[in-house]
Amino acid sequence: MMDNWSHCTNLLIIRPDNIGDVLMSSPAIRAIKRRFGSKITLLTSEAGATASTLLPEVDETLVANFPWAKHDSSVSAAHLSGLMSHLKSAAFDGCIIFTVYSQNPLPTAMLAWAAGIPRRLAYCRENPYELLTHWVPDDEPYARVRHQVVRDLDLAERIGAYTNDDRITLTVPDDANVQAMVKLSRVGVDVGRPFVIFHAAVSEPKRVFPLERWVALARRFLIDHPTQQVLFTGGSADRVLTDQLCRLCGPRTFSVGGLLTIAEFAGVIRQAALVVSVNTAAMHLAAALGRPLVVLYALTNPQHTPWRCPHVLFPYSVAEKSLQSRNEVIRYVDRSLYREKVNLPATDKVLDAINGLLNRQGESQLVC
Repeated sequence: MMDNWSHCTNLLIIRPDNIGDVLMSSPAIRAIKRRFGSKITLLTSEAGATASTLLPEVDETLVANFPWAKHDSSVSAAHLSGLMSHLKSAAFDGCIIFTVYSQNPLPTAMLAWAAGIPRRLAYCRENPYELLTHWVPDDEPYARVRHQVVRDLDLAERIGAYTNDDRITLTVPDDANVQAMVKLSRVGVDVGRPFVIFHAAVSEPKRVFPLERWVALARRFLIDHPTQQVLFTGGSADRVLTDQLCRLCGPRTFSVGGLLTIAEFAGVIRQAALVVSVNTAAMHLAAALGRPLVVLYALTNPQHTPWRCPHVLFPYSVAEKSLQSRNEVIRYVDRSLYREKVNLPATDKVLDAINGLLNRQGESQLVC
């Protein structure tokens, strides 16, 4: 496979998903960049594009919410036609399509084929015929399940992009760090004192961790840690939730929903003593920045656990059958791996995990 790619200088990488997905693909993108020294253009969703600003390996970003991926809104047929024309004029040497095992890459491959991109690499379950020039039969999840980072790195290796560095690494601009602290100060956070992040916001209802559990956890945490502050974080759409949590939990809590850009949010995470999050983008940002992490992990995808960071994982079953996916690949995983119901974790156990990670961090700082 790799011979046909050795002289590529202009590569398109397509990851039409969300922030966390782009972050998990970044070690593979970095491996491709280092192997070929090529210009890297990332084609991703509006959400994914925000993450690309933190990836130094990405030289250019194109944005499209494809109708074959899950988004709040998708582009029009006219936009897709214009995008195809743009891809054709860009004269890419090759295209690498990263997917989750439950996704079909062929609509994306069709776009690349129609744009005349001569090399097209992806995992695919069915025979793609001419749509992929480099086809890797997808045996997940039926034969095995790999972490998303490993899955993407394995695909990159098919064209010779080998690496021993599988970390998710980010570049956070200095001005984003400064601006983040300014914004926190304006809402009353004492940036000279320690704080933790509680991220309750979710992109899918099936990942929700109950509000009353967040409130109980935050109240208990603040009693046990009188010098700490709690930041409830989220996007603009989550401001009602973060405001509500702040009202219910009282002093030393702050609503930060919609306050920060993604770069500023990364800067805040870097300064946090610890992050407590559902399985969403905040979790992957924290993992990339090496922050201690407690994850309240709805059992939706075994590929997307925290990568290479100190963490404690608390899995729990999706509450309602009506929220479970109709995708038969995902349903197979649910039947195979998630057959037994897993109850929500007890608040005491989550607090023990938080305290254990904070204590371990304090000990490592003393050693340093």
